[in-house]
Amino acid sequence: MADTPNSKPSLAPASLAAQALGWIEPTTRAVVPPIHVASTFLRDEDNQFRSGRVYARADNPSYDQVEALLTALERGAGAYVFASGMAAATACFLALDPGDHVIAPKVMYWSLRNWLAGFATRWGLQVDFVDATDLDAIAAAVRPGRTKLLWVETPANPLWGVTDIAGAAAIAHAAGARLAVDSTVAAGVFTRPLELGADVVMHAATKYLNGHSDLIAGALVTAAKDDYWERIRMIRAQLGAVSGGFEAWLLLRGMRTLFPRVEWSARSAQRLAETLRGHPRVAEVLYPGLADFPGHSVAARQMRGGFGGMLSIRVRGGEAAAVATAARVELWKRATSLGGVESLIEHRASIEGAGTPCPSDLLRLSVGVEATDDLYADLDQALRASAD
Repeated sequence: MADTPNSKPSLAPASLAAQALGWIEPTTRAVVPPIHVASTFLRDEDNQFRSGRVYARADNPSYDQVEALLTALERGAGAYVFASGMAAATACFLALDPGDHVIAPKVMYWSLRNWLAGFATRWGLQVDFVDATDLDAIAAAVRPGRTKLLWVETPANPLWGVTDIAGAAAIAHAAGARLAVDSTVAAGVFTRPLELGADVVMHAATKYLNGHSDLIAGALVTAAKDDYWERIRMIRAQLGAVSGGFEAWLLLRGMRTLFPRVEWSARSAQRLAETLRGHPRVAEVLYPGLADFPGHSVAARQMRGGFGGMLSIRVRGGEAAAVATAARVELWKRATSLGGVESLIEHRASIEGAGTPCPSDLLRLSVGVEATDDLYADLDQALRASAD
């Protein structure tokens, strides 16, 4: 079953991921699981479903291993995979009731922010956006008796602000609310939000968990199998927000190389951040691994082994220079998304549009697994060419 506990809890997370918990397909003894494509499952003669499977929208066997691995890596009580990161994230809010109050960051994944300001508000949720890097701001936004969910993203796209997860959890729990953490950038490698007090962890699994830019998926991991988690399960099934068998198989395949990919990207991002801050065409580097970055001390406390593979730079010369820099790269790819093995560059303000908190001179960089020196050389020539 999807929530089967890991049989070797003493192993390092990297070992658990590399061997996908070491599960072996029992019939053929294959070390790689099959892809289950069946949409329905046979009843027993007495009309029961002793297999535990009824219909693939909720019971696809391809989910079992990847959900068990997610549970083990985040040290949770259970996990669900979803059709996308947005499907996973919105399920956390749809599991609430109209009239409930939620708190979310001013700077966060833009599609989810738009959904909260649009559909969720029209549906009846009361939403306040705050500076989630400031615990006092979070506490001031709490509405006693009405706040039901505090949502944070850390590091937060695309400015990479850091939220104190333990501090946010204390505020949420004191108000009778839950804390949900979008931990996409930490990737299940550098931070374990549940151990810091979070109730639910969300991953846009399209990104680092998969890592190969060939899959759309999302995931939630819970600290407890409570009524809220049951509502999320029902929402996933009833709204059909589920992955197919092949997508679940691709996600598990990607997660087996999670640690070497993400650790390489983070080391490379750290080097690039340190080098680019001295570049004559770069006005500012935004990266939690820099000692003078706001929130670095919090990041150093709750991130272990690295600060992630995402950084942003602000280009001297404003928006025109930033766009011109992106136009001149050769190794970096101009594309939306992050967390793949190929490095991506994006003028983020153009994507987010009106109302974005993203400066117009900012370029978002997703560092892949190419040689760091090659990535820097490509950025260097593009930055210098943009000044011409």
